[in-house]
Amino acid sequence: MPGLGTILNVILVIIGGILGHFFGKLLKERIQNSLTVACGVSVLAIGMGGALEGMLSLDSSGMIKSGRGVFIVVVMLLGAIVGEIINIEGWFERFGEWLKVKTGNSKDPRFVEGFITASFTVCIGAMAIVGSIEDGLYGNYSILLTKGILDCIIIMVMTASMGKGPVFSFIPIAILQGLVTLLSKVIEPLMTEAALANLSMIGNIMIFCVGINLVWGKKVRVANLLPALVFAVAFAFLPWQF
Repeated sequence: MPGLGTILNVILVIIGGILGHFFGKLLKERIQNSLTVACGVSVLAIGMGGALEGMLSLDSSGMIKSGRGVFIVVVMLLGAIVGEIINIEGWFERFGEWLKVKTGNSKDPRFVEGFITASFTVCIGAMAIVGSIEDGLYGNYSILLTKGILDCIIIMVMTASMGKGPVFSFIPIAILQGLVTLLSKVIEPLMTEAALANLSMIGNIMIFCVGINLVWGKKVRVANLLPALVFAVAFAFLPWQF
């Protein structure tokens, strides 16, 4: 059944949030703060590893070489310009504040931060796109099920350390992956090997930025970098690569 993968992903995120909520109640604030930092360091490592995977390669002599620096700079700059003009971060924050009131969490000072941070951590990445396309075209939900298990663990830890906000990341997951599943026949031709490689690398850089915000407080407006993902895919179809 097309869409089953996203449904399972959403259910697993909610389960992770419920477990994290009850687990978090048993922890002192000091431990919760340490969990936030530990989660941030883990996200940093995941993002860094994914980005380096796209940047590093072996030359003919077997030596490791780094590349694609110009591509990253150009794509991130273009994405930041468009994102700041649109102010996507502001949209997320307003939606988070609305959600905070509607869900009865008005007194939770970290609700919006937790919602936005968790949403970017679990929504940005090639697994969400590829998994949703596979689900839509072939009914193969295995990729999204695997992603859902990983998301469950991430959301459990984030909810334990940041409050209820992270569990509501199931909303952008449902919207993003649901739309990709519905439009899978249209999107599939665009998701070439080069496009997926670009998407994965830039997505992992953004995940790294999420880790920065977790460890050092909000330093990067990650939402305003999201257009870089569109540029990353578009650049894969240029007659030259850099």
